[in-house]
Amino acid sequence: MSANHAVKVAVVGCGVIAAVYAREMQSYDNLELYGCFDIDPEKSKKLADDFGGKTFDTYGALLADPEVEVVLNLTILPAHFEISKAALEAGKHVFSEKPLAATSEEARDLVNTAKANGVRLGCAPITFLGDAQQRALRELHVGTIGQVRAIYAETNHGRIETWHPTPFSFYDIGPLRDVGVYPLTVITSIFGPAKRVWAYGSVLRKDRISKRDVPFEVNAPDWYVVVIELASGPVVRLTCSFYVTHTSKQVGIEFHGDTGQLYLSSWVEPSAKLEVGQFGKAYESLPDYTPTEKPFRYALGLSEMAAAIRENRPHRASGEQAAHIVDLLDAAHRSIEQGGPVELTSTFTPAPPMED
Repeated sequence: MSANHAVKVAVVGCGVIAAVYAREMQSYDNLELYGCFDIDPEKSKKLADDFGGKTFDTYGALLADPEVEVVLNLTILPAHFEISKAALEAGKHVFSEKPLAATSEEARDLVNTAKANGVRLGCAPITFLGDAQQRALRELHVGTIGQVRAIYAETNHGRIETWHPTPFSFYDIGPLRDVGVYPLTVITSIFGPAKRVWAYGSVLRKDRISKRDVPFEVNAPDWYVVVIELASGPVVRLTCSFYVTHTSKQVGIEFHGDTGQLYLSSWVEPSAKLEVGQFGKAYESLPDYTPTEKPFRYALGLSEMAAAIRENRPHRASGEQAAHIVDLLDAAHRSIEQGGPVELTSTFTPAPPMED
């Protein structure tokens, strides 16, 4: 197959986010929406009608089609493991929405299955590939603020019921798993894996009402504080909330080093502000930096993996890093349940910086 031939992608799980991926795939020459499957046939038909590609009556039929190169797993979290593992065992590459799996054991199983079958395993979030996040990586790697020893990250995501008609599954998953993964992936892409985690979680507001005036109770933590020791040295303090508004002044990521500090205003937007300051002095705009006008694209990681397949090189949004993030999330919840720190044993090698 030609090295510049588009990679044929089949979508599994044709909900709202599938339309976003499908629309964005049209702007990437190296991606082709070849087909789709959903347990609700009407959803897969609509996706195919809107964006092209064939529909499959069963998941087995999709996996049996030799034209399918990559399975894009956009199912709900409880289905991630089963869908991804079947695809890997069928010899298909897999790119999954986050998190990779519900448990550390499942995530590690997927990494091992991909290796055993000689196929790729990639996973969101891919925000660390954004222009601002990559520039922050380069500045920190060259020592712009000296040795980094402390990192503050904020994920105040607001009250889901104020904008989502069916917020219940978000509260089942919680803000650490739902949005905490974004800054964690950015931070570990710069400094590498974690070695120890402490965490505290609490339900700040138990009784809530959805936009459809349906009362519901929050039983899992809607507010977290997580302290993470990275193997390379820095200590991270991460807050995650489904209570505090996203308009809070506590947003983004601050990196504190021996000679100064660097501020990344968003862990998701490639157009984020970057500010730097000498120790004890006010922040100023990072010199020689103009924020991009490019928007965040969900399909960027899928396209990068497709390029890596054709170029026969490692892809950046690796299954190993995604599995380590699942380990970190599990360790945080064990810390809450047991009290005290939890050690991590998994590791990964961060991807090299993207070309400037």
